[in-house]
Amino acid sequence: MIIAVDGESASGKGTVSKLLAEKLNFAYLDTGLLYRAVAYLALQQGVLENEEAIVNIAKNIKAEDLNIAGLRQEDIGVAASCVAKIPAVREALFSFQVDFANNPPAGKKGAILDGRDIGSVICPHADIKFYVCAALEVRAERRHKDLPEMSFEEIYNALKARDYADKNRSVGALKKLEDAIAIDNTNLNIQETFDLMYGYIQKII
Repeated sequence: MIIAVDGESASGKGTVSKLLAEKLNFAYLDTGLLYRAVAYLALQQGVLENEEAIVNIAKNIKAEDLNIAGLRQEDIGVAASCVAKIPAVREALFSFQVDFANNPPAGKKGAILDGRDIGSVICPHADIKFYVCAALEVRAERRHKDLPEMSFEEIYNALKARDYADKNRSVGALKKLEDAIAIDNTNLNIQETFDLMYGYIQKII
């Protein structure tokens, strides 16, 4: 079984996807980390303006690269959104994601992937699709708790820019699909979001 979880940055989709994977004994992949890892390595190598070099990084990305410390910093997220606009980068990372979904590691019986284009591009035939969203102000407040070293205004503006980039890029844009279950957790905590999504999964399976 494949479960696709798309949604806005800082909507909690990653946290709840991980909890669902643990509950269901599914493999879990935060696909956004792939783009963040590419962006991080591009920044480290000073090639963020060099599309050819970025594509080469994407072609050689490894699972262990997803464990690099600092991938969730806001500046990496903004850079990742820019990297994700490059069609050749998306093509390079496509097979990694599809293989994970179709062949879950460690003998797991299913996979949960979260990102921006899982239900539309990576796994269009996923058994269940979710779209997780929340008000921008609420998402900024949540992220601020995780990154107190940044001001609320900085985080708010970074998320706003990320939203615009994610929803307006020409390839793999973030959008709510007709066959996706919308989960607006503006007024829900993680446990309530988990319970709601798990309930839908139980009904479907």
